[in-house]
Amino acid sequence: MNYLRGFMPWIAFAAVSSYGWQWGAAAGLATAIALLVKERKAGTAGQSLILEHSTAGFFAALTALAFALPHSGLRHFGGAMSLGWLALTAWATLLVGHPFTTGIAKRQAPQEVWGTPLFRRINVVITTAWALAFTLAAAALALTSAEDLGSGVSIAVQVAGFALPAAFTARYPERARARYAKAAG
Repeated sequence: MNYLRGFMPWIAFAAVSSYGWQWGAAAGLATAIALLVKERKAGTAGQSLILEHSTAGFFAALTALAFALPHSGLRHFGGAMSLGWLALTAWATLLVGHPFTTGIAKRQAPQEVWGTPLFRRINVVITTAWALAFTLAAAALALTSAEDLGSGVSIAVQVAGFALPAAFTARYPERARARYAKAAG
């Protein structure tokens, strides 16, 4: 569950936003920077921190926007923008051939498997699952906000947007390895 650490800034944003989107954005930015500093001090390679760098960039921009235009209508779409940004990040990493989960997986998997087709395939599938979940959750949150369906619906959508791909991520690698081993005889 180490990959969940990368989502701490988003959780901070969601938790603090009830006090104002500016403060939520600032909390997300502060958490993102603290996480990046901690990981770099621990020796984590930059290529393993794609999500963290993207997150810091998003929260830097959002914080500037939120403090410059605190009453902007965009404040009602913070969750949708956040998940939309995560979706764009995930899809972009797939497009360039470096799924964002690869760096996270390398922190947990033995180095001898990093270059295998199975390791790559597992990360493409898991990143695709996250990208789809983020995309669908962003669209659902945009609709929830536009229709003013309330925080209960918004929270449920956000939880599902993280919990479903997290559950998939926890189970899929073992199933993929078992299928691979069975096919290999």
